[in-house]
Order: sequence, then structure tokens, then C-alpha cells
Amino acid sequence: MIRSVAVLGAGVMGAQIAAHFANAGVPSLLLDLTSEAAAQGLQRARTLKPDPFFTPDTWKLITTGSFDDGLSRLREADWILEAVVERLDVKRALLEKVDAARRPGAIVSSNTSGIPIAALAEGRSDDFRRHWLGTHFFNPPRYLRLLEIIPTPETQQPVIDTVTRFADHRLGKGVVIAKDSPNFIGNHIGLYGVTQLLAKVAAGEFTIEEIDAVTGPAIGRPGSATFRTLDLAGVDILSHVIENLHERLDDAHARAVFALPPFVKQMVERGMSGEKAGHGFYKRVKNAAGESEILTLDPTTLDYRPRQTPKLTSVEAGKSIADVGERIRTLFNARDKAGQLLRDTLAPALVYTANVTPAIAHSPDDVDRVMRWGFGWELGPFEIADAIGIQQVLDAAEVAAPDVAKSGVPEIWQETLAGGWNRLRHGDVAPAAPDLQILRSARERSAVVRKNAGASLLDLGDGVLAVEFHSKMNAIGGDTIQMLQEGVREASKNFAALVVGNDATHFSAGANLMLVLLEAQEENWDEIDLMVRAFQQSTMALRYADVPVVVAPAGLALGGGCEIILHADRVQAAAETYMGLVEVGVGLIPAGGGTKEMVVRAAEARTGSDLLPVVQRAFETIAFAKTSTSAPDAHRLGYLRPTDAYTMNRERLLSDAKTRALQRVREGYQPPVPGSAIPVGGDTVAAPLKLGVHLAHRAGRISDHDALIGRKLATIMAGGSLPHATTVTEQHLLDLEREAFLSLVAERKTQERIAHTLKTGKPLRN
Repeated sequence: MIRSVAVLGAGVMGAQIAAHFANAGVPSLLLDLTSEAAAQGLQRARTLKPDPFFTPDTWKLITTGSFDDGLSRLREADWILEAVVERLDVKRALLEKVDAARRPGAIVSSNTSGIPIAALAEGRSDDFRRHWLGTHFFNPPRYLRLLEIIPTPETQQPVIDTVTRFADHRLGKGVVIAKDSPNFIGNHIGLYGVTQLLAKVAAGEFTIEEIDAVTGPAIGRPGSATFRTLDLAGVDILSHVIENLHERLDDAHARAVFALPPFVKQMVERGMSGEKAGHGFYKRVKNAAGESEILTLDPTTLDYRPRQTPKLTSVEAGKSIADVGERIRTLFNARDKAGQLLRDTLAPALVYTANVTPAIAHSPDDVDRVMRWGFGWELGPFEIADAIGIQQVLDAAEVAAPDVAKSGVPEIWQETLAGGWNRLRHGDVAPAAPDLQILRSARERSAVVRKNAGASLLDLGDGVLAVEFHSKMNAIGGDTIQMLQEGVREASKNFAALVVGNDATHFSAGANLMLVLLEAQEENWDEIDLMVRAFQQSTMALRYADVPVVVAPAGLALGGGCEIILHADRVQAAAETYMGLVEVGVGLIPAGGGTKEMVVRAAEARTGSDLLPVVQRAFETIAFAKTSTSAPDAHRLGYLRPTDAYTMNRERLLSDAKTRALQRVREGYQPPVPGSAIPVGGDTVAAPLKLGVHLAHRAGRISDHDALIGRKLATIMAGGSLPHATTVTEQHLLDLEREAFLSLVAERKTQERIAHTLKTGKPLRN
């Protein structure tokens, strides 16, 4: 069992790895050459964006020290993780000291991205080598799920199992066991493709902007595409990893490919290393108007020029293709520059991957997982090849890079071509474990109980029913509301428990604002009133269901999505859940029971008779549209209760939610009784809240419309226009919510805010 960890090296990676152990509730010791260096490394981590910590106080689980003073404390650590500079001699010298200081049985690993794991352990004791392995985290460790574990022939299987289980369940990692080959799986495969693209830029065939336009979301990869990603990772790091591959690979062709063009070498020499240096392939500057502007590198001069917008017809047309496999296939076959780029670079990269996989990985599925989890690809290389068609990939590679395909069809594809099997179409890319992606398993069992355009009911087995959202961004409309209500009825009649969740990136972006805006512009107030009432009825049905309801959010859970969560019996959230009642940003207030629920929770949280302090905190949470930065942060904001829990591994979320639901059944679940009295403050709360709104307005911190929203929100949270503290019913607060929502949606400025947000994705201050 791993209860404490020591991280050796407080650089960018070491400090962030320690931060993620702290996120998992595991105390860690962070050491560096001096205590000052370790403390500075921790402080740098606390200022990084995106934040490596779940909450502002998480860092307190980390203690710092120097190698000289701290190595004696290694006997307390169950796992010692080395993350110092990427030099074999430096790492070996430190590991010699670790071997002398550790207790027998303690696990030791290196976070190296490419140095041979077995070579690092040469000369160490037998016990050290039996408990030694590579653990390659990807940057940033909190957000990139991949962990490559690299055992040696001497590593004991229980050690591999312990680290795998801990990384999966406690750190939330997608674990892939890699072979001890040059740069393991991810960097080897990923950088082969990068070298192909760099060669195209060096030859002047494509601009940096053209390549990024093709190699980003257009083919199911992150928005940072190729060159923005390299800037974030560091051009110097790119150089180091490619140099390592060039030196260590046996294949002459591969060594020739893994070589940097002269212009990239010059960038490294001049310190143009990317984001950390302020300039790399891109550079952000202020123009004459004082506005931020992005410039692009000219590889021939190493000067910067204004960024150009590529004109690629097939990329623009591809935006209308929702299925990423179909979109990649369409772009690959396009007869413009985008298609030519993919045939010239992607095809050889896919063939190379198929050829080297047996030497670097244990299965094609593992390669796909590595590229999805570590690089943010929607489809891995073998899934991409299946989507395009393996023969088409081979034909294109033969034209673009004959030496890549000189040995004929890669062995790993021979059976596929002979049998016409397509893993992507036949769903043969299995989850890494049976308790992952249980919604997918239910669909494959044809366990869909009922379905409409917005959501489905699925039988998860063991008496648990699930409501799965599947509208665009899982926005909540009439279909979703209908299925929520049917889910409660079906579960109460034929099941023991109900789970609400999905496998999408985001739980729900909230209510369907376009529908609300259209009805408001047509002045269909009765329709809007019915919509709000129906949503309130749905959330209250969840609260008072005859069976326990567990909601399992992940990613964005905003507005109405957050209100669904607030009404669960229990919440099992993904650690990376960003919850918020954000309706004020579009000129509205939460009206699906969200404002009511925050009043209820405030009353429950008070320690004395004075409601104002707790209601004011809840008021500010809604009025400032505060969104949690993680599930633990949602606890801090009051969106999650002490009885709610979170799951580190996103793919285990629905399984954990199902387990939680069945636990509530075993505990003898009894639904709450409707009609309980809710303490409210009346004018003793409304007056100070409205005074705060007035003062903020006078100081120019909020607009006239913000002040109007603030006053209406204050009235609801005080329980209405009441002369003194008293108690009210839930329905009373729900009615106040609905009335305020209807009055605000009729305001021109609210409609302007909604329209602006729908168009730009950003709030409007008017």
C-alpha cells in the first residue's frame, strides 16, 4: 500500500507530480539540491496555469527539503520517485544514495522520458532492482491522464500491480505498460509525425499556420495542434527527445527521420524555446493599439511575421462532419493541400507505428490509449488507420515515403487485411478493464430501455438504471427533461436505484439557451413558464424519488446541469468537474431549483441563529457565477456536500456511481419527506445584500442590469419580501425563482447577453 511519497527534483515536472499526489490526498516530500530550491519549485508550481492543485490549500500536503538533509527521511516513503535532470550520470549518482537510504521493499521509479530504465538501475542492490521501474508522467500531470509504466525484467510483478492500481484509482491515471525502448511509446510515435511536419515547413511546402489548421481539431486533436503544442512543451525538450531517438534507434531509416531541420536547431541555439521563453514557433506581442497579437515564425529568417489565416476548403467543409473518423477519412482523401499534407505525413507515420508497435508496446490498443490519454487525440493511430482504410494508408505511404513501406504490409495489419476486419467499425477496441466505461458496455448489450434525441435510459445491471444525456454539449431541453422524469418513474417501478451521467467530455453545459431566446423574442411567456416549471418538476422528482439517485458529473456542469447535481441524493463527481450556477452571466438567475437549493444549504450550514453570513456566501457564489476548479473545490463552494464523493479516474466514474447507488440501497434508503420548513431571513438578509449591490453599482463595479439581477437574487435568497426571519416551503422559493427568471428574460439586456454568449461563447457586460 502506498501512503507516503518522496519526489526527488523540484523542477517543473517534479513539483507538479508532487502536487498531484497531494490532490490524491497523499503526503509527499519534495527534495532538491537545497531546501531553497525545493521551496522555490513548490512556489512556482502554485503560480502555474493551469493550476496543478485541486484547491488553494492542497499544497499544504507537501513538505520540502534538500537532498543532504532529506534523504534520511526516505525510509518513511512507500514510493520514491526520481525526477531530476535528464542525464544518466546525474540520475545514477542520486539513485546510489537512494539505494542506501530507502527501506527494503520501498518502490523506486524514474520519471525519465527516454533514458533506458534498466541502465539507470545498473549497480544497485537486488532489492532495489526488484522494486524499480519507470513511471513516465505527461505534462501537465494533473490534466494529462497517461502514465507509462516501464518495468525491467527484474521488476517484481506485485510492484507493477501496486503502482498500476494506485495510479489508476488514486491518481486517476490511464496506465499503459510500455517496453523499455527508446522514449517508450508516446514520444516515439508522436515525434515521428512531428518530424514529418517539420520537414514540410523546412522545405517551404506548408506554412506553420496551414499545418496547425490541419493537425488540430480537424483530425480530432487538441486546439493547440502541432506548433502551439511544441511551444508549450518546449522546443529545447523537442530537440532533446529527438536527439535521444536519433542516437538510440537501431533502424537506419528511423535514425535519419529523427533529425531536426537546421532552422529548429538554430531556434534552440538562440533560446527560442517556446512559451517559457516568450517566443518559439509563435510569439505574442502588443500591437500599436495596445492589443495582444500573435505573430508566426518565418523559418527562413527566424523573424516573426503577422499570423496568416489558411484557406483550406476541405478543413472548412470538414467542420460539419461530427464523426471524427469520417472527418479524417474525408480530409485524407481531399484533393487540396490539406489532403496532400495528410497523405504525405500521416500515412507514413501510421505505417511506421504499425511496424514498430511489437517492439515498443504490448498491443495496438495500448498504442491507441497512449496517444488518446497522453496527447489528447480523439482516435489513436490504429483507430485512424481503420477509419481511413488500411490499404489506402499503405498506398499513400508508398507514394509519399517508399522506404517506410519497403518491407510490405506491417505484420500487425496482415490479418486485418486478410479478414477485412476493422476494429473501429466492429467495436473491438476494448476498455482497459471491465469496470471502465460501463455505459458503453450497456449499449453493447442492447440494454437501452428507452431513448429520445436528448437522452437515453440504460439498464446498468444489478437493479440500477441510468439516464445518459447525449444532446450537443448535453444541453438540457425538453427531450432531456422528459427522459429525466421517465427515468425516475421507471426506476421507482422496476429498479433499485438511478444514476444520472454520461461518458461525454462534459456532463452538461446547461439549459438550451437558444430555445429560451427564441421563445423570449417571440414573447411566448407562457411557453417559457411551462419550460421552467417542467425543469423544476424534474429536479424535484430527482430529490424525492422513491429510489436513491446518484448523479455523476464530469467536465463542465454549468447552470441547469449544476442544478440537476444539486438535487441528487448523492453525487459521485469526477475529480475534474467544473460546476457552477452561471446564469447571471447571461442575465438570468438559477430557476431549476438552484437558487432554492443554495438557500437550503446555507441554512443547514449556519452554526448560530444569524443567517446572513452563510446566505451572503451563497449569494456571492451565484452572483459572481463562481465555478469550481475541481470536485474538491466544488465542496469548498457548497456545490457538493460532505456526503458527496469524487472519482480520480474519469473512466471509473459511472462504475463508482453505480456502486454508490447500491450502497445507498443496502443502507435502507428512505426518500426525504416533502414539505420541510426552510429558514429564511426576510428583510434582515435582503437589506444588507441589496446594500452591497447598491454600493457595488455606485462604485462602478457592476452595471445597471447587474444591479437589477442582484436585487432580484437577494429577494429570493431572503425568502421574498418578508418583514422578518421566518420559514418558508420549497415551493415558495421555487415560485420566486420562476417569477424572477420570467421577468429577467423579458429584459432587452438579458436577451442581448444570451445572444452574445450563443454567438461568441463569452459573457457580455451591458
